[in-house]
Amino acid sequence: MVRLSRVLDPQLTGQEADRLHRDLKKKIVGQEAAVEQIVNIYQMYLAGMTSPGRPIGNFLFLGPTGTGKTRLVEATAESLTGDPKAVIKVDCAEFQHSHEIAKLIGSPPGYLGHRETHPMLSQEVLNQYHSDSFRMSFVLFDEIEKASDALWNLLLGILDKATLTLGDNRRVDFSKTLIFMTSNLGASEMGSMVRPELGFASGEVQRLRETGQLDEKLNERVTRAGVEAARRKFTPEFMNRLDKIVVFRSLGLPELRRILDIELTLVQRRVLQSAAGIPFILNIDEPAREFLLRNGTDVKYGARHLKRAIERSLVHPISNLMASGQIDGGDLIAVSYDAEHECLAFVKEAAALGEVAMVEMLDEVFGVPPMAAAAMAPPEYARPATARVHRRA
Repeated sequence: MVRLSRVLDPQLTGQEADRLHRDLKKKIVGQEAAVEQIVNIYQMYLAGMTSPGRPIGNFLFLGPTGTGKTRLVEATAESLTGDPKAVIKVDCAEFQHSHEIAKLIGSPPGYLGHRETHPMLSQEVLNQYHSDSFRMSFVLFDEIEKASDALWNLLLGILDKATLTLGDNRRVDFSKTLIFMTSNLGASEMGSMVRPELGFASGEVQRLRETGQLDEKLNERVTRAGVEAARRKFTPEFMNRLDKIVVFRSLGLPELRRILDIELTLVQRRVLQSAAGIPFILNIDEPAREFLLRNGTDVKYGARHLKRAIERSLVHPISNLMASGQIDGGDLIAVSYDAEHECLAFVKEAAALGEVAMVEMLDEVFGVPPMAAAAMAPPEYARPATARVHRRA
């Protein structure tokens, strides 16, 4: 036996959990606390230290709309399985009446339509994204506060014993599942706390701002408001079965600016992988980005309003330009702000860009690494710009 006196660091994570953390930080903005909670649970799962006979993790995500609750679930599934659609989504607004539970677990034998009713939460559905090397499922109960008491009672068994009995008495095992529930409970109270002057004396606001504690105090109040709203709505039995209650904070202008960069990169990816087969490069200048930010900034609706502004002001005009033949493969399209008409302007700056040139432009404009840029588009985009004119006609 070798005696050691080595200090260990419990804050370190393994390579797999660290990779998940990096991936989520690239996709999720302004919700570091929520990302940390998911990474911690995943680290426990990798170490085999999750509670036996229970799901891997039971999460309740609270916060205003457009703060990234559902997006975080999809990003987690995408990072671990490679497919953001690997999440089994249950829209709780469709289960406001007790008889609608049959859509989840199927009708019992003897009921009309028993054989035609396929349960949404069968073992086959739960395991459809499993592989030999990865066996984890993701189930999302969206807007859980809208569900009937029957669904909440059904969840008690799932959250505690990781089992669900279907209408035909088959059992579904949830022990390899991450369960997420989202809710807007307390959103109105949280919204009133966005302005730090509300609820604080002016002298206290100045003191907290000078000491750098203003954001910390606001986060504490927002978290407390969300948890108290959940406790008023849900029973103690339900709350006690949750592993983590995470309150998402409202997004400010710096966070929305980062989300804008992410969304514009996704638009470029859609262009390169579009079914029309006309890959080209967008060069969006700073005034155009500020225009999108102004039109998409809304404290009440969060990042969703920004996405709508991008679709309306950028994606729709681009689609018209592609459909009318004004843009072809290998083009470089400059996007700027037209102050006179208060809209975006599109100018073709170059044509017939080769593969190397397009990859370099992606790296320059969007900061996409060359290897990732090359993987975003099909190899045939290096052909001349006129190669697809007759095929589209």
